Amino acid sequence: MTPTSRFVPYLYVLPLIALLGFVFGYPLLKIFEFSFKMVRGIDGPWIGFRNYQLILGQSLFWESVLHNLQLLLAIPVMVAVSLIVSVLLSERVAGWKLYRIIVFVPFVLAIPIVAVVMKRMFQFSGPVNEMLRWMSLDFMALDWIGSSDVALWTVMILIIWRESALGIILFLARLLSLDESVIEAAKIDGANWWHRLWHIILPEMRGVIEFYVVVSVITMLAAVFSYIYIMGGGRGGPGTSTEVVELYIFNALIRASLPGIASAASVMLFLVTGVLIFLLFKVRQRAEPST
Repeated sequence: MTPTSRFVPYLYVLPLIALLGFVFGYPLLKIFEFSFKMVRGIDGPWIGFRNYQLILGQSLFWESVLHNLQLLLAIPVMVAVSLIVSVLLSERVAGWKLYRIIVFVPFVLAIPIVAVVMKRMFQFSGPVNEMLRWMSLDFMALDWIGSSDVALWTVMILIIWRESALGIILFLARLLSLDESVIEAAKIDGANWWHRLWHIILPEMRGVIEFYVVVSVITMLAAVFSYIYIMGGGRGGPGTSTEVVELYIFNALIRASLPGIASAASVMLFLVTGVLIFLLFKVRQRAEPST
């Protein structure tokens, strides 16, 4: 093979790389550029870090950050639910084929469809509260969407319900590739269900669980806008109770017509998400030699 021939395969993918660079790379560079400008229309004067200073001085921004961090609390619940359900399905409980289809349906459906349905279900006079009243649990019949105290928790329930479907599929795929003889040997030795889960299944599932956690972190920080926007009737809320960084960026760009502020907030979100993902992978690399 000549020195030049080794570069031939890259020439075939060069058009695709150039297209991806234009579609994703160019807008990203412009966002970084706009974050240092007072943009009016398509351009504006250079103002340095003023946009960042304005954002960091706004209580609304810090409130939106706090809400994103609050959504991170859903990740352990999603992992636990996905793990338990996937293990039960792998053991082929009665009706397991039907259950596999049912648990994946939420993830197949588009977020707007799921959010609209869940919004109607959690209305004050919706099916959820009606069922609670029928069960004589009137004290639990809350204004799930209209109350600033529980609105974000309601969105979190929706996110857990939909995003857990991805975890179930990932975990189930890994479980089906495990050596069943090891699990059968543990059963013969008297290991109960929880012992098998903790000492055999979890160690084998570590890699896919870490992957799912990384994906979930990205989701909670930078992919919950659709849930918030639709559940809040196009504005979030009530008030700022469900304000997240994505909604803050949307309002700054669309409603306040401040592309510079929106770009600066986008850059901050991009960098923080990137740093967190990097730290998660570093933690995994350090833990690997001990396993």
